[in-house]
Amino acid sequence: MVKNSIKVYARVKRERNWKSKSNYYITPKTEHEELIFDLAGEADPVLNKAHKYRKVDVFDVIAKPLINSVFNGFNGTIFAYGQTGSGKTYAITGSPDEYEDRGILPRTIEQIFQYVKTTTTQYSIYVSYLEIYNEVGYDLLNAKHRPTRLEELPRVALLEDANGEAHLRNLSILPVTNEQEAMRLLFLGDTNRTIAETPMNEYSSRSHCIFTIYVTVTSERCERIRRSKLHLVDLAGSERVHKSKISGITLKEAKHINLSLYYLEQVIIALSQTHRSHIPFRNSMMTYILRDSLSGNSLTAMLATLAITRKNIRETLTTCKFAQRVASICTEATINEEIDPQKEILFLRGEVDELRRQLSQLKGINTNEKLSEKQEENCKSTVRDYIKGCADEILADLGVEEMRFCLKLMRDNIIERDRKSNQPQQYSDNFNSALALKYNKMISEKDEEIGIL
Repeated sequence: MVKNSIKVYARVKRERNWKSKSNYYITPKTEHEELIFDLAGEADPVLNKAHKYRKVDVFDVIAKPLINSVFNGFNGTIFAYGQTGSGKTYAITGSPDEYEDRGILPRTIEQIFQYVKTTTTQYSIYVSYLEIYNEVGYDLLNAKHRPTRLEELPRVALLEDANGEAHLRNLSILPVTNEQEAMRLLFLGDTNRTIAETPMNEYSSRSHCIFTIYVTVTSERCERIRRSKLHLVDLAGSERVHKSKISGITLKEAKHINLSLYYLEQVIIALSQTHRSHIPFRNSMMTYILRDSLSGNSLTAMLATLAITRKNIRETLTTCKFAQRVASICTEATINEEIDPQKEILFLRGEVDELRRQLSQLKGINTNEKLSEKQEENCKSTVRDYIKGCADEILADLGVEEMRFCLKLMRDNIIERDRKSNQPQQYSDNFNSALALKYNKMISEKDEEIGIL
């Protein structure tokens, strides 16, 4: 188990109009960097407070450590948070026009398949793409539908099993064998996403999107299998309705977005308070899906996107405060390893076949196996000790043929004793019957294990 605090990074959006840019400074420290705003004339001391981040204006350092952890069996999550227009979608997916400007998600896909090519270990890669729009989940990769609008896509239902783990019904999890297939599915999902033009952002994402990469690691030399996943989350941007002056459908979307982000903030606040016994994950679909990412079995990183302009400074400071709360949360990640069920089934079937063979021998079916002289001498010594009462349990550890030979020796011993005493006695092969019952019971138990697997 790895106890790890959520790592928080910042990306400062570059503004074309430098005159509207707020003054800020990035100060390198030993383990982090500080982002400090210098706002002359502002009386509020909070505005000039230093905000700590692992890195500021960084891309590669966010994803690469998590990708390596995913191949080692750990779950990982990267999520981008910030106001609308601050560059979350650009940071996650990048520019569709320039290859050099691709974001974290396509770079992650590229690195994963580059790693797979350089190793002899067998990997299976799957992907899924979920959109949460107005608190309703949609499968963006459904191949059976050619939608003209989002509502025509299959709806994803959130279910919970007996162990309290979340499962998504109707969400397509598709296998990919190379980088081109994964990028094609990413492009397909991005095409189906909901975007709209708002006064704050020309191409505003109106939903939360979760692109998940599932990695299964199997090895011929090991009977264990590792299953891990990497969530890359592009959260919809928060916005103040009175400032953006939106209405109609866009206003309804903003209400759902702000409400879900409010629930996310409530979860973060509850997790940062050690005395809290209840965490409100179930308030929204997005927080419930990210439950493991925020407090459970996952290594998590947050990317705070900041728009450094004077008109957006209040929203930027709100993002900074949220990021500092997230940085105080710790997760406990464990390696997701289990016994390979197919290899376990083959092993159990082999044991059942062996037990049935031994049972058939006990029932009198002849075999061609013969004991060596050493085995026969060992059986004779065992029978002598057993008759003397010195080896009550040793017969149960013998093989079938050795057991048969011991029973023959004991029968001959009894016949010889009766002949010398001239008092014939009746005896039965109760030991043989007990062994037959024992093997029948073992076969039933193995069949039950195979049925469960």
